[in-house]
Amino acid sequence: MTDLTDATQSPTAKTTRTPETVNSTETTETTRTAGPAVPGRRPPPPSTPTPAHTTTSPTEKTDQETIGQEKAGQEKAGQEKADSGSRGGHLSNRFLARAALLTAVLTAAGALLGLVRDQTIAHLYGAGPDTDAFLVAWTVPEVASTLLIEDAMALILVPAFSLALARRATDRPLLDRDPVHTLLRTTLPGLLLVLSAGAVLLMLAAPWVVAVLAPGLPDTQLAVDCTRLTATCAFSFGIAGYCSAALRAHGSFVPPAMIYVAYNIGIIVTMLVLSDRLGVRAAAAGVAVGGVLMVLVQAPVVWRRLRERRATAEQTREHVDQLPADERPADEHPAGERQSGEQPGGGARPLVALGLLAPVIVFALTRQSQVLIERFLAAPLPAGAISHLNYAQKVAQMPMVLSLMLCTVTFPVVARAMAAGETDRARRRVERDLALAGVIVLVGAATVVACAPQIIEILFQRGAFDRADTAATATVMRVYALGLLGHTLVGALVRCYFSAARPLWFPALAMFLGLALTTAGGALLVGVWGVLGIAAGNALGITVTAVLLLNGVARHSVPVRVRHMTGGLVKLSAAAASATGAGWICGALIPSPVPAAAVACVVVAAVFLVIARAVQAPEIDSVIRSVTRKFIDVR
Repeated sequence: MTDLTDATQSPTAKTTRTPETVNSTETTETTRTAGPAVPGRRPPPPSTPTPAHTTTSPTEKTDQETIGQEKAGQEKAGQEKADSGSRGGHLSNRFLARAALLTAVLTAAGALLGLVRDQTIAHLYGAGPDTDAFLVAWTVPEVASTLLIEDAMALILVPAFSLALARRATDRPLLDRDPVHTLLRTTLPGLLLVLSAGAVLLMLAAPWVVAVLAPGLPDTQLAVDCTRLTATCAFSFGIAGYCSAALRAHGSFVPPAMIYVAYNIGIIVTMLVLSDRLGVRAAAAGVAVGGVLMVLVQAPVVWRRLRERRATAEQTREHVDQLPADERPADEHPAGERQSGEQPGGGARPLVALGLLAPVIVFALTRQSQVLIERFLAAPLPAGAISHLNYAQKVAQMPMVLSLMLCTVTFPVVARAMAAGETDRARRRVERDLALAGVIVLVGAATVVACAPQIIEILFQRGAFDRADTAATATVMRVYALGLLGHTLVGALVRCYFSAARPLWFPALAMFLGLALTTAGGALLVGVWGVLGIAAGNALGITVTAVLLLNGVARHSVPVRVRHMTGGLVKLSAAAASATGAGWICGALIPSPVPAAAVACVVVAAVFLVIARAVQAPEIDSVIRSVTRKFIDVR
């Protein structure tokens, strides 16, 4: 797990030295030279003692320090302290590995709780008209999650907070002009006002929202009631997404990864307590409760981080105020003496470029509109069609969610590398992320297709969810799985496009074209294949979007080697197709669902790794080494 990212240090941290830092570095170099020899390493040549009266020039001293630091970086790669606010802003290999692991574990826990939530809904309400009414209202938190947590908010604010932290590290800001506090003051109040107005407006417009989303729904009043309850997430999700972006930029990934654990716990508990009294409305009320819990698991950590920084700034201010005027730092100017056009946070360029908001929001809304199109097309179909689509999509997308965890953790790293002009470092990071995400999602997609009936039977077939619902949902899930690689590539590549603080409309245009194909394909195929045609349209649209983004990323953003990545993904897809067939055959030979699913999972993983290794697919060797190392450690 230590090879998840490149361990490099900020150029600013290497070249900018205060006298105190130079003295400290000299002491460190002397200590390391006099230390014990390291086995397997050639000992350094004996140094000639320098007389006490000899003076080393500043240039020679800086060169010696730089050479010594480069050697130390090669000897101890990945061991730097991951203090993004004060050490140049680069997170170490080991820190990113731990963060990715913890994020994946907590995300998996949230996904499993999401399955428990869906199992509870299926058990209590089945796949009938009541569930369809709730799922229409469920569109609100799905859109809010994409817009306010996963895509738009993160793509806008993570680069903004990363820039603020970089300015904090280089400009040594004091209490009244800390870029992070300035960003909070300029964005949070307006965001609170907009979110509050949006939630209230959505509650008032609930009847029209239901009429637009599902015009053929039998029980519209039940859907309206549920929509008004879920509308509260337009506010709570926005605050949760703001906190998540701030914490990820600060290098804190555990609290943001916990939000879906808290969210699903809130829904499950609320349903179990209020289901007899409120019916399916209890699930909508649980969405409101879960949204509040998402904020509560993050707010204390955000407050603590801000308080720690404020206390440090206050101490620095007191120290500077006690200095004579001629000994104060050169950048210490009274507020009234700032140059015209200078931002309070330091620097003339705003931390959140207004031109960036529109393309990000359009992209997020267009991407989420796929779900709206699907439910619009499924509303006139027989009762349960929307439910089958929902359950199939939730299960099928679990591999995609897990595959994007590494990209979520490394997004601040790519943003800072692009801001610093380190395009080669950003390219290596992105190419590795795409390859690893492709491995994870293709193994998951092969497993989903190979044993879809067994998975759905194990997860949902109980209570009001019968065998017919299992068969219909499993078939839809297999079609959905064809677009999982496209969904993963879109989620990973869009972070590259929005890693720099400049407006990029290309992702939104590519997503709009994909949405048009989803709509046209679903509308044409729904009359022939029913609900399967809707799922096929989804897979077609997202795959075309992924191809467009992959081919355009080198021109518009990170200079990824497109031909190299395309060849690697083709090899991984071929291995996944072979693994799917092997797992399908093995699963069909075993009548019991649990052993059949277990055997199919093992066969899929084994066949995939063997074939991918044979065709020399990217990152397979590192995956096999990691698995082998873990197996040896367990033994």
